[in-house]
Amino acid sequence: MAKTFDITYATTTLSVTLFLAMNAVFQLFVGPLSDRFGRRPIVLGALLVFCLSSYGCILATSFEVFLVCRLFQSVVVAGLVLSRAAIRDVHSQDKAASVLGYTTMGMAILPLVGPAVGGSLEVQFGWVASFWVLLGIGIFVLLVAYLDMGETNQHRTTSIGAQFRAYPELLKSRLFWGYCLTATFSAGAYFAYLGGAAYVGREIFGLSPAILGFYLGAPAIGYIIGNGLSGRLSTALGVNRMVLTGAIITATGLLLCISLFLFTTPIPVSFFGCVCFMGVGNGMVLPNAQSGMMSVRPHLAGSASGIGGTIITAGGALIAIGTGAILVPGTGALPILFIMLMNSLLSIMTITYVAKRAKGLNVAN
Repeated sequence: MAKTFDITYATTTLSVTLFLAMNAVFQLFVGPLSDRFGRRPIVLGALLVFCLSSYGCILATSFEVFLVCRLFQSVVVAGLVLSRAAIRDVHSQDKAASVLGYTTMGMAILPLVGPAVGGSLEVQFGWVASFWVLLGIGIFVLLVAYLDMGETNQHRTTSIGAQFRAYPELLKSRLFWGYCLTATFSAGAYFAYLGGAAYVGREIFGLSPAILGFYLGAPAIGYIIGNGLSGRLSTALGVNRMVLTGAIITATGLLLCISLFLFTTPIPVSFFGCVCFMGVGNGMVLPNAQSGMMSVRPHLAGSASGIGGTIITAGGALIAIGTGAILVPGTGALPILFIMLMNSLLSIMTITYVAKRAKGLNVAN
């Protein structure tokens, strides 16, 4: 379909940046709204807005209109935030971590194939084709949610005012912040990787774009494995043990990677292969830390999911920006590896604190 405006690299970058920013903003609101009005109506409303805004992107005749519609597409984050909250509504803390592990395993697969599918669609049919696909997927998910999703929030607050008055109960909880920071530091190691892995691949190893793209997916494979381990083991071991084990696996992989760079001739496998351990560790840490985060105050699970998700995303983005800023020609791979290791060690420290405090408060691990 011919369009009256072109999407350039600069406008694409602006679109993606603003999309992520609005995504973070929506996370702050959809959780509390679902605690007040229920998960089902917020999910259905968000999916309807996503479908309408996707169609708006297709029909847009100016970049300004396209950008506004693109920003409203980010409301689909409600599905991510509220699916976690709905799982916690109907399962215990440890069982919820197990189910979240399997859920995020499925989520991790799509980023592996999404860029390839999007690229093929653009080559064959133009960039608008991706938005037709998004519209189709949005309508399908909306129908499935309408027909199959029941209301899981059985403890809704009586008013928005009561909802906000309950916030200090959540935000003053040390356990909530402990789980939240653990997840942030764990994700921070991955965001640091995103901020510097392309530099390492190009500047140190001289990889071609095609080969580099293959290697960049290494953590996603590890993440899927870690999610599978969470699905199988979280109920038996408990969230705190799973988080601690995952953080230790991440730190071990990064220590091995640093050792290989210090004492051997580095090759791509030295970096990207060891980073797979980080993916496995994150696959164990994040579902369990998120389950723990939402279990501190179960009646505020939606708020915890939204606020925690925003903190994790914002913290990770800052770490990625900082990592990219220090990587200049000649710095080598060690700076990014030490940043990643520092984040993994901090996640070990915070989950150790959480486990000790939970034990002192006689809270289930």
